[in-house]
Amino acid sequence: MLSHVRTQILQPGRGPLSPGSRAGLGAALVLLAMVAALEWADGRSANYIALMVAAPFLAGALASWQIVLGVGAVASFLGAAFALAERPVSVSAAVALAGIVLGTGIAAAVAAVRERQAEQIAELSKLAAVAQQAVLRPLGPRVGSLSVAGRYISSTAKAEIGGDLYEVIDTPYGVRMIIGDVCGKGLGAVRLASIVLGSYRHVAYERADLRAVVADLDRAVARSVGDEDFVTAALVEERGGTLTIVNCGHPAPLLLRGGEVIPMEPPAPAPPLGFMPVVRPRVERLEPGDRLLLFTDGLGEARRDGEFFPTADRAWRLLGHGTVADGLASLETALVEWVHGRLDDDIALVLMEYTGSPSGATAVVPSWEVGATEG
Repeated sequence: MLSHVRTQILQPGRGPLSPGSRAGLGAALVLLAMVAALEWADGRSANYIALMVAAPFLAGALASWQIVLGVGAVASFLGAAFALAERPVSVSAAVALAGIVLGTGIAAAVAAVRERQAEQIAELSKLAAVAQQAVLRPLGPRVGSLSVAGRYISSTAKAEIGGDLYEVIDTPYGVRMIIGDVCGKGLGAVRLASIVLGSYRHVAYERADLRAVVADLDRAVARSVGDEDFVTAALVEERGGTLTIVNCGHPAPLLLRGGEVIPMEPPAPAPPLGFMPVVRPRVERLEPGDRLLLFTDGLGEARRDGEFFPTADRAWRLLGHGTVADGLASLETALVEWVHGRLDDDIALVLMEYTGSPSGATAVVPSWEVGATEG
C-alpha cells in the first residue's frame, strides 16, 4: 500500500524529485511503515499512532510542502484505520488523529516558507552571477601574441558578490591587462569595479604611458568613493616581447619560466588606487613559453588550520603545463581541496602565456618609455 501511495504522491508529469525531496519522502515513509508494523504487532489497541505525527515534520525538513501534505494524508489514513480497528474509538486515538492533522498543516507551512527562502536565494544568486558577468567579460583564448585565460572563484554559494576585476585588451601600445580588488563586497563593490573597468577600457587605448593610465584610474576611483575606499591593482603590458608591470598595492604577479617561479615585485611600493599612487614600472624581457599569473589576495590568504596555500611552491606544477585554461582549472581544484571547500574571499585569476612575437616583428621599447619621451 505504501508503494502505491508513494506513486500517487510523486504525481507523474511533475518531473523528477530533487534529492532533498526524495530523502525526506523516503525517511517519512520508512517511519510510517515502522509505526504501522508496531501497531499491527501490538494488536487491536491503537497505542502508537501518535508517533505518526513525526512523519510530516520529517518530510518537511527536506521535501516540498506538497509532499508534506501527501505524507500527512497517508499518516492520517493509517492512523484512522488503526483507530477504527478498536471498538469503540478511544479518546487518546482521536486526539492522536487530530494531532496528525494539525502537525501536517504546521509542517507544510514550514516547508513552504523554507522553499520560498531557497527560491529567493537561488534568484539572488542568478542575479549576482549576471552582475558579475556584466563586469567581467570572457577572456581569450588569444589576445595579440598571448594565450590568455581568466577565472573567477566565488567564496560562497549565496548572493554575496565581490569587487574582484580583470580585463585584457589589445591596444596600439601592446596587449594590456589589469587585475584588481575593490575594498568591500556587495553591489557597492561591483559598482566601483565596473567604474574602474569602464575607465580602464577607455584610457588603455588613449594613454601611451602606463603611469598615465594609473593616474586616470586613481582619479576615477577618488571621484566615486569615500576617503576609506580603495582599489588595489596591478597593470601589465606586453609590447614586442617586453613585459612592463606597475603595481598599486596589489599582490605581485608570478612569472613562470623554465620550472622557476619568480615574484614580479615592484621596484618600490605604491598605495592602492584612490590614494594617489606614484608607481615605478618593472620591465622584463619575455621568452617564448613564459607564463604570468595575476591573482587577487583571496588566493594568498586562502588557508587551512592557519597554514596558507603554497601558491609559489605549487605554481609551476599546477600552471606550467597544458593550456592556460587547464592550468587555472588545476589551480582551482588544488585550492578548493586545500581549504576543504571553504574560501574566505573571492578570487580572480588571469594566466597568460607568451608565445613569441609575430614573424617579422621588431622589438619595441615599452610604452611607458614612449610616454616619457612624449612628455
